[in-house]
Amino acid sequence: MTSDCNDSALPAGLELARTTDVFDNNTVPAGLLRAHRVASGIWARLVVRTGNVGFVFEDEPDEPMNIAAGENVVIPPARPHHVELEGPATFVIEFHRLPGDSAVGLETSGLAARSKLDTH
Repeated sequence: MTSDCNDSALPAGLELARTTDVFDNNTVPAGLLRAHRVASGIWARLVVRTGNVGFVFEDEPDEPMNIAAGENVVIPPARPHHVELEGPATFVIEFHRLPGDSAVGLETSGLAARSKLDTH
């Protein structure tokens, strides 16, 4: 895996809507380990707390990223991706939206904070 993170800056004007509970190797939802996408209108940021988390955008499978403790990766809406855990790690996922975006219910299966996520 490369050690490069993609642009870790969220677009201007977004607000934090939800943050998941801390996930580790034992609590990570299975849906995060296979291809899925963040819902339309939602941006996510995977923030690694400890260890290293592998991250792959499905449209760039030959360019996996190694996200280390203290680093993050921004995930645009509807872009398929998955995480890979090779060693002990902890991380959270933040979900961001435009202020006042009432179309974003942030209810989803599989995530402790029940954030909106498509598993297609």
